[in-house]
Amino acid sequence: MKHLPNVLTIGRIVIVPVFLVLLFSGTLVGQLVATVLFILAAISDYWDGRLAREYGVGSRLGQFLDPLADKVLVLGAFFAFLFLPADAEGNRLAEGWWWWAVGLIALRDVAVTVLRAWAERQGRSIQTRYAAKLKTTVQLTFLIAALVFLTASKLTRYDGWVGDLGEYAGLALYSPATSVLLLVTVVLTLWTGALYFTRQQPAATL
Repeated sequence: MKHLPNVLTIGRIVIVPVFLVLLFSGTLVGQLVATVLFILAAISDYWDGRLAREYGVGSRLGQFLDPLADKVLVLGAFFAFLFLPADAEGNRLAEGWWWWAVGLIALRDVAVTVLRAWAERQGRSIQTRYAAKLKTTVQLTFLIAALVFLTASKLTRYDGWVGDLGEYAGLALYSPATSVLLLVTVVLTLWTGALYFTRQQPAATL
């Protein structure tokens, strides 16, 4: 039990390459499994922290690895969306400006990671702000929704109501609403990143 939280955290990093391979398979089954793996990884983000608190096995390593694992998982999915090929109708998930959006998210996460590494070298641990936890929740929600609709859009090959469901999923996925939600996610991400560089950022000496 002492090492279980860190095992879950590291597992979240290890699962990313498998998730990417399945996502780029372009098949219904492959993308369905990729979506399930991503959801399980997102759930593990909740459980590793809860287990560490309940059993009093939190560590400086865990406090550093947990947000790092979140960044690897989230950025892996965001960048994957940029390179996903167009579907049979020529629809692409990522518009041109998505490169800037994902780039800003990545820049924020790299900056905060560097700040955490610098604090660790000073013998301090930067606490994760509540706003940052909300940011991660919003990012994961956006990515899971996009993955679910992306997978469901593959159902158009079937007849009847199943095919209709796939068509509706595709219409929703490639609608302006997806870009609006991404824009909201970017703004929230940048705002929470700025909080880490203010004087109000709490830091606890270990």
